[in-house]
Amino acid sequence: VSNAGVGMAGPLECQSLSAMQSLMDTNFFGLVRLVKEVLPDMKRRRGGHIVVISSIMGLQGIVFNDIYSASKFAVEGFCESLVVQALRFNVAISLVEPGPVMTEFETKLYEEAERADYSRTDPETAEIFTKLYLRNSRDVFTSLGQTPEDIAEHTLRVIEAARPPFRHQTNVAYTPMAALKHADPSGALITDAFYKLVFKYDAVLRFGLR
Repeated sequence: VSNAGVGMAGPLECQSLSAMQSLMDTNFFGLVRLVKEVLPDMKRRRGGHIVVISSIMGLQGIVFNDIYSASKFAVEGFCESLVVQALRFNVAISLVEPGPVMTEFETKLYEEAERADYSRTDPETAEIFTKLYLRNSRDVFTSLGQTPEDIAEHTLRVIEAARPPFRHQTNVAYTPMAALKHADPSGALITDAFYKLVFKYDAVLRFGLR
């Protein structure tokens, strides 16, 4: 089970390249290093199961989570490419894709975001992040967040499944979001929906979450 991960949220201009590279080294290359260690023996034994804790943000990018989403997209692409070869050797790969999970991970991330310096971006972007994004994120976590124990139960079901699924989303509230993306290959539908939720109907969004 690969569960290592770090987060990053905020305006792109305010994040250093070294911090981005460090995040990718943990979230993506940490997984790659692990798989490189365990896969050869699994292939020799013709049996095994690699379970990767991914994220719903590996399926759909979320505003101000550019680099974190990129790392999870990399995880998803890596596993999607590898799974066909792995199945030839009777090795299963499963992606567990949670939405928001209420842990110290997120608490620390948002506390840091509230104290950060946003002078390297324009005032409008800084205000959108601090006034809209952070406020909406609290409502999302309060309303839709799962506990670590809940994610552990989902992961155990994946591990014990007779036919392990390749993807398993833990939060049904995010199923429509994933469906919107697949419903329109041009991307216009999901982009327009998110734009309106963030910039036109954010009050409705917060009210609905509460």
